[in-house]
Amino acid sequence: GVRRFGAFHPGGQQKRQQQQQQQKQHRSESIALAERNLCAPKVHTMVTPVRTLVVQEINRCIQMITDKPNRGAVKDPQTLRLKEQPEKPVVLIISWLNARQKHLLKYAELYVDQGFDVFVTQITPWQLLWPVKGTQLVAADIVKFLKNNDFKNGLILHGFSVGGYLWGECLVHIARDLPNYQVVLDRVKGQIWDSAADITEISVGVPTALFPKNPTLQNALRKYMLYHMKAFHEPATSHYIRSSQMFHTNLLRCPALFLVSKTDPVGTVEANTRVKDSWEQSGVKTTFHCWDRSPHVGHFRKHRDEYIDVLFHHLRQLNLPAIKQDALLRAKL
Repeated sequence: GVRRFGAFHPGGQQKRQQQQQQQKQHRSESIALAERNLCAPKVHTMVTPVRTLVVQEINRCIQMITDKPNRGAVKDPQTLRLKEQPEKPVVLIISWLNARQKHLLKYAELYVDQGFDVFVTQITPWQLLWPVKGTQLVAADIVKFLKNNDFKNGLILHGFSVGGYLWGECLVHIARDLPNYQVVLDRVKGQIWDSAADITEISVGVPTALFPKNPTLQNALRKYMLYHMKAFHEPATSHYIRSSQMFHTNLLRCPALFLVSKTDPVGTVEANTRVKDSWEQSGVKTTFHCWDRSPHVGHFRKHRDEYIDVLFHHLRQLNLPAIKQDALLRAKL
């Protein structure tokens, strides 16, 4: 008899093509998952194609990123208190607008490698445009989460771009009942602000974030943003101004690192310098690192080694317990 191997079987070629098509489809689905917006509809647990990091939802706009696949993000849905309290120092990454998850995972991996637990939060464009029903609800959940969990080994904020506005809304919420929320401020041991955007640049930042490669749509949205801020002063712009005032005043007194660029039209050197000067007058120790040429929220990608060096130097000064101090001595990963 004649043995027919799959490679020479009359239907073998067709079968192989079907298998290859299925593999391509599987790969494209994996990539699509990795790039989803963190505020997209719920996906409770997901192992990403990048390393072995797992993303688990605390709620719609707060996620935990861990390298332990079996670690559950079990919490009380009312208080957002985690059943398994973090034993490591914690970093809360306050994302830029429309950030892709694969980009946020690069920062998460950086911190996980140094012994941190990582949580991520962000807002959508709609939540930014309508703060009362959008950003302020997210801010209230962030403050609730930070208050009702212990973070006994310290908490770091690492914010990007419009994340400065979101944290400003958190400060507005905290200021309404400061005795109750003072514990949140006390837990924050350090802060990093990468390309922080002020209210004055919102009409530039939002179009750039939504349409990075389409100048025509950028221009159209920029005109709408200017109209929106004039037409909806009470429901929108007044809240932007209040948040900006709170961000400049800043109830935090922990050391701060600013990462900026002379060529960034959104997180400008001038706006960040005003914030730095205001904080220094309040006694905050600040470090201001400015690149000559670097894109908005792209400093890590453009100047990776220098970014890590500056960041690790800042973290070492915070004297956080339980992190890998020897790893922080490295300027490169």
